[in-house]
Amino acid sequence: MQVDIDQAHANASLVVVHPDREISTVQRLPYFVGLSAETAGTRALSMHLVVVPPGGHAEPHVHCGYETGIYVLEGRVETRYGPGLRQSVITEAGDFLFVPPGVPHQPFNLSDTAPARAIVARNRPDEQEKVLPYDPASENPAA
Repeated sequence: MQVDIDQAHANASLVVVHPDREISTVQRLPYFVGLSAETAGTRALSMHLVVVPPGGHAEPHVHCGYETGIYVLEGRVETRYGPGLRQSVITEAGDFLFVPPGVPHQPFNLSDTAPARAIVARNRPDEQEKVLPYDPASENPAA
């Protein structure tokens, strides 16, 4: 088996990031920045820890132009998604969730007593710049 070595990065150093504080985001959930362009010099990846407080939820939002993979570490989360947030999926510890680009969504922690924690990975190193608020009422059909 032959291994391709990216000569431009063959001598690069590994980067360890110790997330020591949460950041404020459009989603309004505690984010602990792990890997990003700013913290580790990534070019096409970001990876963070997100915490959904007991009984809490994110603001409805859309990720523009990049994919998102989520791995649930602890808890149970209902994610409402799609036009008007009328669809729903439940994930729990050990589950992976894929969110395609441009799909509106909003996660809710189903526990009133324990936080839900997840690792979030994206194929964009500065993804917070491309998170947009979403108004589910904008796509609800008139009654």
